[in-house]
Amino acid sequence: QVQLVESGGGLVQAGGSLRLSCAASGRTFSSYAMGWFRQAPGKKRDFVAAITRSGVNTYYADSVKGRFTISRDNAKNTVYLQMNSLKPEDTAVYYCAADRDTIWVTTTPGSWGQGTQVTVSS
Repeated sequence: QVQLVESGGGLVQAGGSLRLSCAASGRTFSSYAMGWFRQAPGKKRDFVAAITRSGVNTYYADSVKGRFTISRDNAKNTVYLQMNSLKPEDTAVYYCAADRDTIWVTTTPGSWGQGTQVTVSS
């Protein structure tokens, strides 16, 4: 399994931007599809975005399409989530996820980070 550490969360006003980063351990980062999920208080953890091993293909939840962008740098073992036009309903703990399978990374990934809090004030 791969170890994942998120960073970049914080407090931002509505309409603002944040960029989350997720650093992965090991020398096999490029063999993992990567994803982001989020969990608001009292709610289940939901899929946000995913990217294939090569970075060619990306997938998004409808709620973030056009506002969020997932990307990766395989040389740095890092995946990013650029979040623009943030809304109060984007407030949640954001989790990085990894799986060798692109389908599984959007549903039940095998590896999770510890999460980073994003709070959007109105």
